[in-house]
Amino acid sequence: MEFGVFDHLDHGNGDFAKLYEMRLALIEAYDAAGFRGYHLAEHHATDLGAAPSPGVFLAAAAQRSKRLRLGAMVFCLPMYHPIRLMEEICMLDQMSGGRLDLGIGRGISPIENAYFGISPENAPAMYREAFDLIRQGLALGAEGGDLNFKGGYYNVEAMPVVLKPVQNPHPPLWMGVGLPDSAVWPAENAINIISNQAAEKVRAVTDRYRETWARAGRPEADLPRLGMTRHVVVAEQREAALALARRAYKPWRAAFYRLWDRHGSAPVGVSFPETFDELIEAGQAIAGTPEEVAETIRKQSEAAGINYFLCRFAFGDLTLEEARRSVDLFAAMKGALGG
Repeated sequence: MEFGVFDHLDHGNGDFAKLYEMRLALIEAYDAAGFRGYHLAEHHATDLGAAPSPGVFLAAAAQRSKRLRLGAMVFCLPMYHPIRLMEEICMLDQMSGGRLDLGIGRGISPIENAYFGISPENAPAMYREAFDLIRQGLALGAEGGDLNFKGGYYNVEAMPVVLKPVQNPHPPLWMGVGLPDSAVWPAENAINIISNQAAEKVRAVTDRYRETWARAGRPEADLPRLGMTRHVVVAEQREAALALARRAYKPWRAAFYRLWDRHGSAPVGVSFPETFDELIEAGQAIAGTPEEVAETIRKQSEAAGINYFLCRFAFGDLTLEEARRSVDLFAAMKGALGG
């Protein structure tokens, strides 16, 4: 089992400069504690995501860490010109010393896509085409030469590719997956996945991934990372952990739904109950003593069939000290979980 961190970088309280510095201080803590990776969400026009340009924050994070792998989860490809993002990916991989993980997607929110003039009908095709162009350009950067690409949305002719990634032909790929059928293409292409679902739904996803992987004749030992995220708060006493989690979850949830509520709609495929206690009951959050948290993670990971567990330590109005305490207590017990 490996452990990582997922972060919306939601704007819970204070000014933005202090928020960024708090998260960068936590980056240093994650790095020192031996977490494998830090995965940052991309959102726009919402308090849920104060890093609408993930690459800018990840560039800073690369300078505040030494071993921690860094990546957007995910870059919303239709919102970028693929050439610009391809070059940014190369820069980030170089600046981090080859520690970039490349999360790709079309963006979960049609509301946010619409602000960029992207329709729900066009987003899937734009995503696939942008991904093809970026992957071709990254591979070409490693080899050298000119980029030629002709598509329905993007056309490039004889463009010299000067930048290249450290990782050849490109950084490891990641996708968010919520449904079993959506696990087939990532499995066929050896792409790492992450899910926000409850354990039984994640198990349906990981089972389909493993079935597809095995059908291709690939050994279980070479399986990519199959991940799952949870809100996690750790304290010396269970009630202290629950009190922190209950308080912080309220502004986090409000931020999550604010844009959807404004447009009179709801997210598809994911939902979060009103209270943290209900979130625990749904199997999507963990709070308690180190021993209680460790046991819950062990049970949920086995039930979900994952090999990568991601913690959401910073959310809502948790302070640096409160989130850092969870990280320190988690790190002390991480070895007992095999991480």
